[in-house]
Parts: sequence; C-alpha cells; structure tokens
Amino acid sequence: MNTILNKYQLQITIERLACQVIENYVDLSSVVLIGLQPRGIFLADKIYEHLKKINPGYEISYGKLDITFFRDDIRKQLFEPNQTDISFSLEDKNVILIDDVLFTGRTIRAALDAILSYGRPKKVELCVLVNRRYSRQLPIQPDYCGKSIDSIISQKVKVEWDKEEVNLY
Repeated sequence: MNTILNKYQLQITIERLACQVIENYVDLSSVVLIGLQPRGIFLADKIYEHLKKINPGYEISYGKLDITFFRDDIRKQLFEPNQTDISFSLEDKNVILIDDVLFTGRTIRAALDAILSYGRPKKVELCVLVNRRYSRQLPIQPDYCGKSIDSIISQKVKVEWDKEEVNLY
C-alpha cells in the first residue's frame, strides 16, 4: 500500500480545488456543485464547506446525484441505489460534477445522462480528487484535479475519509 495523499496534503488539495472554482467563477450564483453518490459526496461536502467559508456572502447550490440506474453495467452487477438530492433546476447553470476517483470514465458518462433529468446545463465541468491517467475507456478528462497518478489496471485507489488519506493498493 502506498499513501498518495496524507491528511495534511488532502486538506491542502481540497482547499486548492475550491480556490480553482473561485478563480474560474467570480460570481458563484450560476454555479451548481453536484456530488456523485456514494463516494464523491465526501469530497463534494468538503469543497462546498470550504467555498462557503471563503465566500460567506454567496449562496452556493449543492446537490447529490445517484447514477445507479444510468450505469451501463447495471445488468451485470447488483448495485445498492443511493438517494438523489437535487431540489433545483440545472437549466443554464454551470454544473461542476464532483467525484473522488476518475478511472474509466463510465461513472461520469452515467452522471452526464442523469443530470439531463434536471434541466439543460449551460456548462458541465468535472472535479476529481484523483485522476487515474491511462485507464480511460471514454474520452473524459477532469477540469479540476487534485492529483494525477499512473497506475496499472489491477491496482486500486482507495480514499479513506475516516483516516483522511488516499492510498494505492
């Protein structure tokens, strides 16, 4: 097991990702954060809290999206559905999808299908904590990336939020 990000590095990375969002959007009123269930919401919660802390005067829309029934492998595996919590329209909004690890790109493809149920966004961007380069099966790349790593297909990246670290197995 190799530690990719320790607790201190993880905190700095989350702060940097939040600051990059602010650099791109001075006015956050048109920005919507969407955490992908189940693991992306931990990162999304932390980015959302940091954005609120450094921009106390702005209201930031934040939702959680379950993509279970939009997956292309739903028939091959049993998935436990999670709850979607999006109480607003995404029509003409700048949506930032947030997930912990970008691997093949299939989760993000499913998320793109799922968000159309909530309106047609003006723009969709992707924020990930770890980008596993060279493992993509679809042409999807992050706009905001905490850490890019090279790993082989048999390795796993695990974000352990209770320990607040990211490990490669």
